[in-house]
Amino acid sequence: MPNLQHTYPTNRIAIREVGLRDGLQLTKHWPTTAQKIEWIDQEYAAGLRYFEVGSFLPADKVPRFADVRDVNAAVDRHGDAHGIALALNQRGATDALATPVGEITVVVSASQAHNEANVRRTQEQSLAEIANVVKLRDASGKDTIINVGIAMAFGCSLSGKIPEDDVMRMVDRCFEAGADMVGLADTVGFAGPRQVASMCRRMEKRFGDLPYVIHLHDTRGMGIANAAAAIDAGCRVIDASLAGLGGCPFAPGATGNVVLEDLIYLVETMGFDTGIDLEKIIEMRAIPVMAMPEEPLYGALAKAGPPKSLDWRASAA
Repeated sequence: MPNLQHTYPTNRIAIREVGLRDGLQLTKHWPTTAQKIEWIDQEYAAGLRYFEVGSFLPADKVPRFADVRDVNAAVDRHGDAHGIALALNQRGATDALATPVGEITVVVSASQAHNEANVRRTQEQSLAEIANVVKLRDASGKDTIINVGIAMAFGCSLSGKIPEDDVMRMVDRCFEAGADMVGLADTVGFAGPRQVASMCRRMEKRFGDLPYVIHLHDTRGMGIANAAAAIDAGCRVIDASLAGLGGCPFAPGATGNVVLEDLIYLVETMGFDTGIDLEKIIEMRAIPVMAMPEEPLYGALAKAGPPKSLDWRASAA
């Protein structure tokens, strides 16, 4: 069985860089394999340890992730780095399990309408698929983490409000299917801090020290506020992407994920030592600028820079 506490220690905030997967899913252009590897190497040198490397999808249909194995190999070369990959079905999971990727994310939506639009399955079919992915992992003898990302957990552009009780029932169903951990995604950026805090408190009450992921989008400018609410309510694993890259096909005009640079600053000002060199991460924006010059980049820290005083940075434990 996977050792979740080893991968996600309870006494620190795990910031997961999702720019190389979620951040690239809708871009018109994307970095070369060499640029992706440089992206990982530079962020690792700056102190990041968690990287979403891509999706295991047919290369002829989704060429932007055709190099997912090479990108994950770049993560694997750094012994204490953790690679995460998306697999939408058993075929993708089988391919992922043939690599050393440390974690596989599979997806089910809290909204039936979105689930059918996104993966062309009912929620029950997706849950059965999750159970089969877990069986594949168990049969492989590997300790790869199976994480279920619950999309639209804070509201859906197709179905509207999603009751918290419905989300928690889906969380329970994912664990019943054999998942090791779950993530709650504000896929279209509907949430506010009170809602995020409420869901995180329910997760803490239900599962204690078991790690779970909060995946936030900044569609309505609430990403950092929501991240702060999640941390205050006990969440310790948060997704973000360099320069806020990303988006969702079901939220037209939406901006992307929480900005990685801004999240690092937030976490430090809340008293958690990240071990990440924020200035080096800001410099990293040169890679997407070169690779995707037409893509908009976001972030307050990139404009203003961190304060000259070091008082904002948490002390190492």
